[in-house]
Amino acid sequence: MVKNHTKIISEIIFRALFSVFFIISLVSCINAQSGIIKGKVFDASNRELIPFANVFLTSEEAGTTTDIYGEFLLKNIPPGTHELRISFVGYRTKILSEIEVPANRPLELEIELEPSRTDLEEVVVRASPFRRTEESPLSLRNIGVAEIKRNPGGNRDISRVIQSLPGVTAPSTFRNDLIIRGGAPNENRFYLDDIEVPNINHFATQGATGGPASIINIDFVREVDFYSGAFPANRGNALSSVFGFRLVNGRSDRIGGRMTVGASDIGASLEGPISDNTTFIASARRSYLQFLFSALGLPFLPTYNDFQVKITHRFASGDELYFSGIGAIDNFELNLDADDSEETRFLLENLPVNEQWTYTNGLVYRHFRDNGSMIFVLSRNMLNNEATKYRDNQTENEEELILKYRSQEIENKFRFEHAFRENSYRVLYGAGVEYIRYNNNTFNRIFTSAGPETVDFSSEIDFVKYFAFGQLSREFMDGRLVASIGVRADGNSFSRKFSNPMEHFSPRVSASYFVLPELSVNFTAGIYYQLPPYTVLGFSENGELVNKNNAITFVRADHLTLGLEYLTGERSRVTIEGYFKRYDNYPLLLRDRVSLANFGGDFGVVGNEPASPDTRGRTYGLEVLFQQRLQRGFYGIAAYTLGVSEFTSPSAGDGFFPSAWDSRHIISLTAGKQLGNNWEVGVKWRFQSGLPRTPFSKDSNLTFNWDRRGRGLPDFSRINSLRGDFINGLDIRIDKQWFYEKWSLNLFLDIQNVLASSLSNPELILDRPLDQNGRPIGSGTIINPNDPAGEQRYLLKEIDTGSGTVLPTIGIVIGF
Repeated sequence: MVKNHTKIISEIIFRALFSVFFIISLVSCINAQSGIIKGKVFDASNRELIPFANVFLTSEEAGTTTDIYGEFLLKNIPPGTHELRISFVGYRTKILSEIEVPANRPLELEIELEPSRTDLEEVVVRASPFRRTEESPLSLRNIGVAEIKRNPGGNRDISRVIQSLPGVTAPSTFRNDLIIRGGAPNENRFYLDDIEVPNINHFATQGATGGPASIINIDFVREVDFYSGAFPANRGNALSSVFGFRLVNGRSDRIGGRMTVGASDIGASLEGPISDNTTFIASARRSYLQFLFSALGLPFLPTYNDFQVKITHRFASGDELYFSGIGAIDNFELNLDADDSEETRFLLENLPVNEQWTYTNGLVYRHFRDNGSMIFVLSRNMLNNEATKYRDNQTENEEELILKYRSQEIENKFRFEHAFRENSYRVLYGAGVEYIRYNNNTFNRIFTSAGPETVDFSSEIDFVKYFAFGQLSREFMDGRLVASIGVRADGNSFSRKFSNPMEHFSPRVSASYFVLPELSVNFTAGIYYQLPPYTVLGFSENGELVNKNNAITFVRADHLTLGLEYLTGERSRVTIEGYFKRYDNYPLLLRDRVSLANFGGDFGVVGNEPASPDTRGRTYGLEVLFQQRLQRGFYGIAAYTLGVSEFTSPSAGDGFFPSAWDSRHIISLTAGKQLGNNWEVGVKWRFQSGLPRTPFSKDSNLTFNWDRRGRGLPDFSRINSLRGDFINGLDIRIDKQWFYEKWSLNLFLDIQNVLASSLSNPELILDRPLDQNGRPIGSGTIINPNDPAGEQRYLLKEIDTGSGTVLPTIGIVIGF
């Protein structure tokens, strides 16, 4: 099977490379053009235009000033990646690093300058391309779209790109589960232009936030703020990370678009003006993995589609109104004609057929005032998730039904925020309300450590969530000291355990002191709360919400972080951060008496079972980062993380035990070089020590266990007592770009996992005899047929289903 797969892949690569060289030889004869940057410079506090501001293109040593309307224009710019420096008296200098200037369209920018509270003669804080805010002086990384696109092995997917940063654990080579500072995958939140999106992945794991591929089209993204701590008060319901995506607006000069062929999908986007003050950008993508997997004889055939749109309208007053929508339709089918190897048969016997669709739509109105701005956010999101499984895939026999699952999550949200400056203070406050509906229909024959069980229930819940927040920030000592304090309170009508928001009062504080203009000491502490997954809240037995009766409540996490940041140059820095997180009220899954914090890194549903708020946890570690922004054509990131993640587990006894995400050492090196004629090469190396795993129970081979479950039974009395092998991953990427007057072309070769490293994933299967072609034949062998039926055991063996495949991708991006 492997030889056939390798032959097919080699043929595909050969043909693609031939096409690439043909295209290179064709387009190299065409003359390239120059680019244009135009835009406006605003006061960030009130959106007033700033005339006569300095706009300097450092990469070309050319510049201009804004006119009396705050507008500027730079012409005859070589297409590619550049740096822009914007300054004006009384404002902090702003550096826009690694902005992409195309030739086939003007780059349109809206630049906001923060008022400076420092005397003109005193320079306390050095201008830097690295983003920091008063509320979040540490644990915040800003990632530009150029970094996302060129990241080796990133596949234009932010969830993979951040693996270059410290504190990020990768539990799988083929999924986008985000493990931030030892927290579970369900502890992350995502915002697209202030609209919350519950999950940004296809084939999403319900009850968590992971999946194998992102639904976000990177052509929509301008930059991403990644918070691994120090969450601002207006971002709630998160324990490990918050992602803030800032999206582009459609072009205003004419209709244009882009076509992309990537590793697993083909997509197209269109953008342009609707009227003088209204623009749009829209895209659609569809995967072709199902055809490739079918040709390779793989046992599963995934198909995904996604859609995204943004419409922006600017009023004469400067206010703006925009609509943003994103959605996905996913289907996961089984390839029953796949080869009959042991690994394939195991997957076919255990994988369900899955259908899933999701969408988020939102309307945002931003109103600017003399000293600040207000935003009003109205949004709705929905997830529909269905899964079916029959024993031996006998779909025509209802008696062989193992799983039939259908669930929907619906959220309707409204949020108001007001941010303004008053003298030396920055003030932020707001409130919100959400109406939640959730329904679940589950039939599932399962086997737990307590024995066989059939779960059969229907439930439907609805409740209202409400919250309020405020944050106050100020500079002291001529800007040398910056401090911020925030509060937040959350509640909902699900039960009395949630109803009083003052019982879930969430204070937070941060401070930053500049010892030198280039050296700062940073600190943050806070208490954060998160609602358990709807799968936990909506689980029912005998018509009762058992987890409501079990007094399920908010999960709490206390954060403490201390760090140093040293600007080693104008475009480089070193940061060192130590963190500690303490968890309380984490759901205990009562069937196996193990914490929910250990789950969420695989396909399926998490938390759809009895639970109580009875486990605790702690994660702590040290992160070191060196980051070099693009300078003289070179950029790089070096990161090291020492981390510990532990949770209580009553199944194993008293005390703390390593969680499933307890990767002690992570090293990541990413570097790239821009060569002449728009060539670029990048490489990423990542080492991660082995993740814990739970051994199989010695009773896995009992016939009544195996016939019911069909796979190994974890022994949670020895939870996470074993460790897998370390990961030694290497990714390489080569880009070549051409820029022309009406269109552009980008070709890239991205080779993921050059060293064929894999995360081990042991599974038990029946030890059956093999035919001459290596295919298993017959049924399982009972090693003690004379014992009573209840004690008969199958002969089993262990296989490793982990994937260590080299994944080469040749991509084409055409802009027009």
